[in-house]
Amino acid sequence: MEDKRNIQIIEWEHLDKKKFYVFGVAMTMMIRVSVYPFTLIRTRLQVQKGKSLYHGTFDAFIKILRADGVSGLYRGFLVNTFTLISGQCYVTTYELTRKFVSDYSQSNTVKSLVAGGSASLVAQSITVPIDVVSQHLMMQRKGEKMGRFQVHGNPEGQGVIAFGQTKDIIRQILRADGLRGFYRGYVASLLTYIPNSAVWWPFYHFYAEQLSYLCPKECPHIVFQAVSGPLAAATASILTNPMDVIRTRVQVEGKSSIILTFRQLIAEEGPWGLMKGLSARIISATPSTIVIVVGYESLKKLSLRPELVDSRHW
Repeated sequence: MEDKRNIQIIEWEHLDKKKFYVFGVAMTMMIRVSVYPFTLIRTRLQVQKGKSLYHGTFDAFIKILRADGVSGLYRGFLVNTFTLISGQCYVTTYELTRKFVSDYSQSNTVKSLVAGGSASLVAQSITVPIDVVSQHLMMQRKGEKMGRFQVHGNPEGQGVIAFGQTKDIIRQILRADGLRGFYRGYVASLLTYIPNSAVWWPFYHFYAEQLSYLCPKECPHIVFQAVSGPLAAATASILTNPMDVIRTRVQVEGKSSIILTFRQLIAEEGPWGLMKGLSARIISATPSTIVIVVGYESLKKLSLRPELVDSRHW
């Protein structure tokens, strides 16, 4: 009799691709709407000098809400939705790479590590230009400016519609840095997100496997997976947050050297400066990862080819 604790992984060849992509886009959009405010807060915390504006995640949330209202928590969101494209490229690359690596190794850890890193490489090549623009939009606030560029409008930052702001930022980036400006921080992004993705997938499967042995056999697999996702995200966030802080500063402040940015950060704020925004990152990652994991695993089950449905036990 099959041990129900054995968590079966649905691979690429088992999926109905049409269902997979349609449901995937809808799920990703819902997740982005729910976690975007914390992405904005994390970015501002990482860019500010010391605690000059905000004293932490909750303080930043309250101050932004008071100053700009709910819309202030969604600055740059419309531009950021274009990363839906990179999201679909990510999952496609991940699944196809797992299939390719399986010809050489049956180790789930190896497949997850290689596929996660490869997927992030492809996704970041698409995401970085979008991130650069959306991060500068995130920095727009009433009063003192935080980033290199300021949207032209009245002193309160109003009067410029969303796409007008985007166009204004794009022009300023082109004027200051040319086309290369849209890939500012590309190397730093790769050094952040490739390890993050490469670490997340093996830890996710590791935690799920360990929890499956600790919990009763009757416990649904989706419960293990829902808990394992945030644990893997927290682990990956702690390991990669220093590079994430440097990446954000390189992109927003227009710095050209990762090493000089690192040295300046250490000189100004000490080693703890490398952990800035970590709590916001974990807070945003926890609910979003639960939703992503439950959604992604459910998506794969919904997209399973009809002839395979009865052969699976969840």
